[in-house]
Amino acid sequence: MSTFLLEIVTPERLVFSEQVDRLKATGIDGELGILAGHIPMVTPLKVAPLAFQAGKQRTTYAIQGGFLEVRADKVVVLADSAEKATEIDLDRARAAKERAERRLNNRSGQDHTDFRRAELALQRAMNRIKVSSSGENR
Repeated sequence: MSTFLLEIVTPERLVFSEQVDRLKATGIDGELGILAGHIPMVTPLKVAPLAFQAGKQRTTYAIQGGFLEVRADKVVVLADSAEKATEIDLDRARAAKERAERRLNNRSGQDHTDFRRAELALQRAMNRIKVSSSGENR
């Protein structure tokens, strides 16, 4: 099987840069499966897991939005943040989920911006919990 270079970049640092066999991400239009030789494209990413495989090793990151760009020679994920499953503090993610749910349930006095922030916080927390629980760690 052919491989391609995958780079995961956040505003702070280069998170990952290695050859991989396949990549699965969630764009705004749905799930994407990327193999070597994929047509060039750019798409915004949802707050969702990003999973890839190199040989028999599977790795999952919690991606908190950004963009995925498929180039002829590599795939670049420009993420707002990216956390490897093993780096996620599950207790902290669960506490963040509970806080966000409380904020969403207490709608009185909230404007649209506060409500949207709570929704995004809930999505991020649920993404971290899902990735941390996936067991696909490197």
